[in-house]
Amino acid sequence: QSFSLRGDGRSPGCSQISRGRSAAPAAPKRRSSVLWSETLDVTTKESLSSKEIKRQEAIYEMSRGEQDLIEDLKLARKAYHDPMLKLAIMSEEELTHIFGDLDSYIPLHEGESSPLPSAFPGTCWGVVAIPAACASIPDLLASLGEATKPDGTVEQIGPILVKWLPRLHAYKGYCSNQLAAKALLDQKKQDRRVQDFLQRCLESPFSRKLDLWSFLDIPRSRLVKYPLLLKEILRHTPKEHPDVRVLEEAISIIQGVLSDINLKKGESECQYYIDKLEYLDEKQKDPRIEGSKALLCHGELKSKNGHKLYVFLFQDILVLTRPVTRNERQAFQVYRQPIPVRELLLEDLQDGDVKMGGSFRGAFGNSDKAKNIFRVRFREALPGQSHTLQANDVFHKQQWVSSIRAAAGPFQSPESDPDAPELSE
Repeated sequence: QSFSLRGDGRSPGCSQISRGRSAAPAAPKRRSSVLWSETLDVTTKESLSSKEIKRQEAIYEMSRGEQDLIEDLKLARKAYHDPMLKLAIMSEEELTHIFGDLDSYIPLHEGESSPLPSAFPGTCWGVVAIPAACASIPDLLASLGEATKPDGTVEQIGPILVKWLPRLHAYKGYCSNQLAAKALLDQKKQDRRVQDFLQRCLESPFSRKLDLWSFLDIPRSRLVKYPLLLKEILRHTPKEHPDVRVLEEAISIIQGVLSDINLKKGESECQYYIDKLEYLDEKQKDPRIEGSKALLCHGELKSKNGHKLYVFLFQDILVLTRPVTRNERQAFQVYRQPIPVRELLLEDLQDGDVKMGGSFRGAFGNSDKAKNIFRVRFREALPGQSHTLQANDVFHKQQWVSSIRAAAGPFQSPESDPDAPELSE
């Protein structure tokens, strides 16, 4: 499965819902739409099969995407980071937290000096100094340039990718920091100077109508595309071609890289929210919260009385909270007693379920029937330890129900007791 960024600065009903969604809109085209095959002379074009032309087109598309990434990384620093630092709109520490070390990633794709090969016309290849820590890292574009034959074709791309793809582990830190970076950027946007600067940038031609976060999210969205790009090349590679086996290995490598990055990102996201929890009572603290490494689902739900709660399902415990603001920063005040999943009982309630009682029906507004509801409680609960919750829609409800069942399933019977008495909430 491709790596995805689960937190995007908003409050989704569940972390899974953002799986596969990009936090940033797609960038408009800013390069020529000329196909690779249109740059060939007639003799060369006639010597290639239609399948080989499609394979070369896929390789070419991958290389153009790399060049776009390099240009966007440089633009993020030149048009946003450096001016804000020079104008003292943000401190160097704040900018470092938001931007990360973008410069260190450029050599992964471009290298010290990447001469323009004939296979990739119409691109602007620059020169960038390689930090000492990255000096031994082979870059993709230079390697592709060296592998390009005089007629503009690349015989084998598989060995290049197998050697290069493991280097993308370098993005672990950048992707893990994105949730905190986005939160800080949103906070700084409350500053009029920051707001005005970003608005002027958005209105400038260089931005292509993309905001700053869109540029900062481009490395993540590029990572997600690698498996698709490689599979497209493989799809147009003849079965007898020596690249087939190596491309399959490359796909396995990138999926492993993205899985590791996603795992690290999940741990970082989990710790981010744990650090924002506030406890009204020491009894609410549970070592299973501090020891959590995975956040299975989180988002806003409504209580029986219509109050907004923000709920976190960690791998071992369910925590209900109330969102609060402390010194312009978001925090989450723990509400009632967290429920360990091994002690959790889930009841999937039907819309307008009569077992809920008359007092419940009016709790979520004027509707005669409460919709998208479910109940969580301790298996042996005391009054006040049962919570009837409402999701925004049926999709969010199913995400919650599925996630809770998956987490609590190993510790309880598959079906809850429909005749279990309702406890006071």
